[in-house]
Amino acid sequence: MISSRRRFLHLAVAAVLPALSRVARADTYPARPVRIIGGFPAGGTVDIIARLTGQWLGERLGQQMIIEARPGAGSNIAAEAVVRAPADGYTLLMASNANAINATLYQKLNFDFLRDIALVASVARVPLVMVVNPLFPAQTVPDFITYAKANPGKINMASAGNGTPPHLAGELFQMMTSISLTHVPYRGDPPALTDLLGGQVQVDFATLPPSIEYIRAGKLRALAVTTATRSEALPETPTLADFVPSFEASASFGVGAPRNTPAEIIRRLSNEINLMLADSKTKARLADLGAEVLSLSPADFGKLLAEEAEKWAKVIKVCGDQSGRNSIASSCLRCADGGRSG
Repeated sequence: MISSRRRFLHLAVAAVLPALSRVARADTYPARPVRIIGGFPAGGTVDIIARLTGQWLGERLGQQMIIEARPGAGSNIAAEAVVRAPADGYTLLMASNANAINATLYQKLNFDFLRDIALVASVARVPLVMVVNPLFPAQTVPDFITYAKANPGKINMASAGNGTPPHLAGELFQMMTSISLTHVPYRGDPPALTDLLGGQVQVDFATLPPSIEYIRAGKLRALAVTTATRSEALPETPTLADFVPSFEASASFGVGAPRNTPAEIIRRLSNEINLMLADSKTKARLADLGAEVLSLSPADFGKLLAEEAEKWAKVIKVCGDQSGRNSIASSCLRCADGGRSG
């Protein structure tokens, strides 16, 4: 009888210990600095939102949040680094819809983003903005389309990299207007904008946060935003849908962690980020950057990313099938580790 009772107690303790261990980890988390890895260069939207999020989490959790940029391969390098990291909450990913889109573009990835990354919380949705160098002759979207049709292939279109939302927005624009631009991919928005300012390229469908100050200063001309409604940060700028009916594109950002990260840590991070999104100062800062708060549950954020991947997969297929044009996917694979693309 005593032996049976001891055996029962041993089994009961063994069953409870893992749960107690997880609770203890969550109660003491974070006990050391946390890295937030982004897949694009410093100064871009991923970096800007990562720093805003990291500052909030650092103050709330009492630990340093280290923002680390690992650009390359359209953000796949950063995503794989997080996938391979210990699932302990000390390595996080500043994720975007580019990560989900990559599953369509890259056929030989060593990971499945939606399977291998545990989504923690969404943070922001960002419009793209069609910007041109001020010396470019087009003053409006109709002007641009007319000029492009008269000069096929002679306009250089910059992007933040092959397969990124700015690239795909530009491809969709070409499809819907029957024009042909020459794509020049870079490793993120900042270097693309630098060359746009210098006149080496003529147009970019850039994310709004890194480009908005250039627009406000008159160094770039905004022709249209890509969201269905106008941006409050640029109220005088029309939407592309005003000229190209049903056109819509945006970029969504949030935080992810390695799969199997303890649920208690995921919940704690998620709760803190949701508090950040409810903070009036954070809302004002995002609005000034041209971004809007995106407050979704991890499940709904995952659903949004899956829908974005499906939408852009159709654009990728059509572009790849068009006569005389290379497949976007093939282009991504060729340029992933070289040239200006990322």
